[in-house]
Amino acid sequence: MLNAHIKRRMVLLGAGALAVAAACSTERSSSDVVRTIYGPVRGKRRDTGIAFLGVPFARPPVGELRFAAPAPPAPWTETLDCTAYGPTAQRKPMGEVTTIPEPSIPGDAILSVNVFTPDPAARGLPVLVWIHGGGFVAGSPASPWYDGAAFNRDGVVVVSVGYRLGIDGFLHLEGAPDNRAVLDWVAALQWVRDNIASFGGDPAKVTVAGQSAGGGAVWALMATPSARGLFRAGICASGAVTQPNDLAAGLAVADLFTRRTGVPATAAALRALPENTVLDMQDKLQAPGPGSETVPMLGLAPFADGKLIPEATPAMLKNKAGGDIPLMLGFTRHEFNMAATMLAQNPGAAAASPIAQAGNGVDLDTYRAAYPGADATELAGQAISDTIIRGPSYQVAEARARLNQPTWLYEFVWTSTAPMFNGMAAHCLDLPFAFDLLRAPGVTEAEGAAPPQALADAMHAAWVSFIKDAAPGPNWPRYTLDKRQTMIWSDQSHLESDPFAQQRRIWN
Repeated sequence: MLNAHIKRRMVLLGAGALAVAAACSTERSSSDVVRTIYGPVRGKRRDTGIAFLGVPFARPPVGELRFAAPAPPAPWTETLDCTAYGPTAQRKPMGEVTTIPEPSIPGDAILSVNVFTPDPAARGLPVLVWIHGGGFVAGSPASPWYDGAAFNRDGVVVVSVGYRLGIDGFLHLEGAPDNRAVLDWVAALQWVRDNIASFGGDPAKVTVAGQSAGGGAVWALMATPSARGLFRAGICASGAVTQPNDLAAGLAVADLFTRRTGVPATAAALRALPENTVLDMQDKLQAPGPGSETVPMLGLAPFADGKLIPEATPAMLKNKAGGDIPLMLGFTRHEFNMAATMLAQNPGAAAASPIAQAGNGVDLDTYRAAYPGADATELAGQAISDTIIRGPSYQVAEARARLNQPTWLYEFVWTSTAPMFNGMAAHCLDLPFAFDLLRAPGVTEAEGAAPPQALADAMHAAWVSFIKDAAPGPNWPRYTLDKRQTMIWSDQSHLESDPFAQQRRIWN
């Protein structure tokens, strides 16, 4: 059973939301209409600009296209109404309320983008392409935490991407291309290249960003040759950078799928199965098992297939993956510490969680020097957070600095006052600050009654600077091995030199 925090991260809110509305009235301004290369779309005017929601970048992945590479949309001539979010790949309810509100919207046309623009008539605006998280099996591009309003206010076009999840997106299947979700990300970036100028954006000034699994998507795209030239910079927030997995891991998950479900891991065997049946199989695949039979925590994830993605993360760290693409990356202080708290409170129920298991085998004595004053539960939680997110992200920064690749590292340490996360800088809590959306639905429940606007101002300004100039501003220098300067986001944000000196012997 996943701990409560992860369940909160993965649940589906708003499952009864409607798909794209019918054509709008002729009273709307013609300036709300933009012509893409596939046909005209009508957006929704707002105080900060216009939102074009559910714009298709590929055909619905159903029937023969279910496990195929994304196919270009069929052109249309009538104006397509894009004033409501389109269908999402996320489907199945998982339990309680999530940290990030993540609506699930029914329908087949899940391969769409949401474009938030200050003004379609503008020219040359920088572009943020956002890939949502959710462990590669959940999450929604329709979250109010991913709204582009504040970025629009500051002259940035935002594009959030829908993509295939779980088995449909990542399971190795005979008769289907590997890494289908990665193909979706590339197709969305190609759509941005071909269309974003019509929304006021500059296709040469694209920054691709994401959090958690979305941050892992950014890292995977660094290793994807077909994505080269489609973005000039990346932001990896609490990213799953242990992915891409290696080829053996991808094949092992497919083998485990067949042994657990009795169904061969082939496109022919799965293509005609109802969606709910495949989701039930996914649950069987991910259920805790004995010893090595347990699927890796992120087994349904990008892997080095030797074609689309040539290298797994260890090779990426050595071989200058991404070249000179600037990368901002970082993590929160207590990413998944809550898993240890849940384990202490209910060891029988939480012990099988892949999150909790991440800390197994860690010598906590080594953590006492790195985290003085922490009790046993806090040390166990820090071991989990360090193993899953913090240590791997630090290794990326170190490797890139060693190869002189432009890199900026941060740690988010501000702690929530909400009962759910009281005293923690937990996974996901940095996003409302980066997007400057402290009044968005669900923020008070996660952050507390009075999250500091000054911190949102500072973080958001750094993101805007990075998106505009491929650097976060003169007061935040690159991460280098001689100084290891790191931005510490807090009530009093500041630079620190080598803040992880005590952790380095654990993380390296």
